[in-house]
Amino acid sequence: MTDYEPVLEVRDLHKVFHVGGGLAATSQGKRRVHAVNGIDLTVRPGQTLGIAGESGCGKSTLARLMLGLHTPTSGQVLFEGVDISALSRKEMLSVRRNMQIVFQDPYSSLDPRMRVRDIVAEALVAHGLLGRGRRSLGSRRKHVGELLESVGLSGSDQDRFPRELSGGQRQRVGIARALALDPKLLVLDEPVSALDVSIQAQVINLLMRMQRERGLTYVFVTHDLSVLRHVADTVAVMYLGRVVELAKAEELFSQARHPYTQSLLSAVPIADPALERLRRRIVLQGDVPSPDNLPSGCSFHTRCPVARDMCSTVAPGLDQQGDEHHLAACHYPVMSSEDLLAAEAGPARGQS
Repeated sequence: MTDYEPVLEVRDLHKVFHVGGGLAATSQGKRRVHAVNGIDLTVRPGQTLGIAGESGCGKSTLARLMLGLHTPTSGQVLFEGVDISALSRKEMLSVRRNMQIVFQDPYSSLDPRMRVRDIVAEALVAHGLLGRGRRSLGSRRKHVGELLESVGLSGSDQDRFPRELSGGQRQRVGIARALALDPKLLVLDEPVSALDVSIQAQVINLLMRMQRERGLTYVFVTHDLSVLRHVADTVAVMYLGRVVELAKAEELFSQARHPYTQSLLSAVPIADPALERLRRRIVLQGDVPSPDNLPSGCSFHTRCPVARDMCSTVAPGLDQQGDEHHLAACHYPVMSSEDLLAAEAGPARGQS
């Protein structure tokens, strides 16, 4: 594989869950929840794709589809050119070594009954890379100790239980466990959202260092765009199961074109208190529609300050916006947050 060939590709990916009953139930008594709705993405070696959006937008479901933890309703997930949804369980096991995940909650993702050494070595044993007998204990301790030291912990921490560690230390254990198989791709599902701000910075710096040293490729899932400003090469913004904006990180943070992205950026804190006081927030009206009853046309039109009649009937494509790498799914893309604030003062809804 060359530097230009993708590690991961997502092609027209859909995931529909059938759940419960209620007003939107089908004839079979189940509701169709469109969690992921026609997504195309590419992740290249050594880069970080950031996936952002509010809770319930489908970003964690997308992450699990990428790892083969969910089966797509339709579409493809290609890892190094191979459609993983078409693989047998045995074939998937060899792919799994190269695809690992770091979960959001560093406590619930670690078995409280296991010591750190067994948590980190579990995948190694499962893949036959470490023996199970007493003779292997010495090599196991040495290998686990080296992994823990690589993520900023002490080799002696392997004798502790998760409850004896801080939140930041537990997340470092989770990262060590993910790195144990020397994967090519790490999916990071809200890896710092459960940590204090000062610890967040330490864990992010650790992840960036590990990426440089090991040549890792990341998919970084978060609701916090301020985190992606520091870690992502490319950012995909999701709303109701769709990507509504996709751009290089620098371009997205300086010239976001989708009204939804602009509203998210307006909520990112500014370090300068004087500038923060002067800034006006873009506050969206209404609630996020239910994914089992998606609006017609553009899914964002029910909350969009610049929506017009066409937006309620015609779904926009993810089209180029100036830069060939900048795409936005909007009939009337905005140029700045000032445009959006002006629209809030005099809504364009209903104009042709």
